[in-house]
Amino acid sequence: MEKLIKADGVELCAETFGDAAEAPVLLIGNTMLTWPDELCELLAELRRFVVRYDLRDTGGSAGGDPEAPGYTLRDLVDDAAGVLDAHDLPAAHVAGFGPGGWIAQLLALDHPGRVTTLTLVATRPTAPGPSDEDLPDHAPEMMAHFTGMREVDWSDRESVVAFMVDSARHRAGPAFDEAEARSAAERIHDRTRTGADPGKAHRANQMGTVFAALDCGDRWRERLPGITAPTLVVHGEDDPFFPLGNGQALAAEIPGAELLVLPGTGSELPRRTWDTFVPALLRHTS
Repeated sequence: MEKLIKADGVELCAETFGDAAEAPVLLIGNTMLTWPDELCELLAELRRFVVRYDLRDTGGSAGGDPEAPGYTLRDLVDDAAGVLDAHDLPAAHVAGFGPGGWIAQLLALDHPGRVTTLTLVATRPTAPGPSDEDLPDHAPEMMAHFTGMREVDWSDRESVVAFMVDSARHRAGPAFDEAEARSAAERIHDRTRTGADPGKAHRANQMGTVFAALDCGDRWRERLPGITAPTLVVHGEDDPFFPLGNGQALAAEIPGAELLVLPGTGSELPRRTWDTFVPALLRHTS
């Protein structure tokens, strides 16, 4: 059930699946649709109480200017704790995808009592900007594609969807499902609250562009050995956005972390990986 909640003094749009008496799993992405409906429904059928939500400036959550956000990455971390509060959850199993993984890492570091277990999918231990010298950076071919963002008519649905399908192809592994990517882009587009500047809103919802403008504060990679929550790191073998070395670093630097590498997979969690990912998540959150 989708509803508006107050978290950290901000109105956020959240949705739950399943029985609140089951083990709670908080899913953090860019919009709530980072985690597909069918995946959330599957987890609920397997006795998990799933909570997902839109970050600020995405979906049905409060928005301002995503290219000049009046909040920081640490505010987004406090929002995640506020989402738990709004659902009367003292703690939850927390999973973060991509930039949502930064929020999840910091939630485990700054609010350790709120994180029962931690799952990090397709993310890295450093904030936006230049990568650490020992970590592989974005693939040049993929970054060259993103320069084409300037040519997209972000106020036109077809233009946005076509670009996002092409972007998903660049971020995917060799087995790309165009229909799945198109459906995701269309759903995100149609849920976007555009406000005064539709272009900025759609870029933020589709691309997570707010993170490029966000004050991320102090580094946290050096603090990773302080994470106490049991941690599962899930990473695509062929991820061109945050290449596999980033997931390997997370697994090496978080005590006792398990690394699950998804073969033939990019910066994505497509339906074809769920037969591997879902059992691993269930074991981890049992």
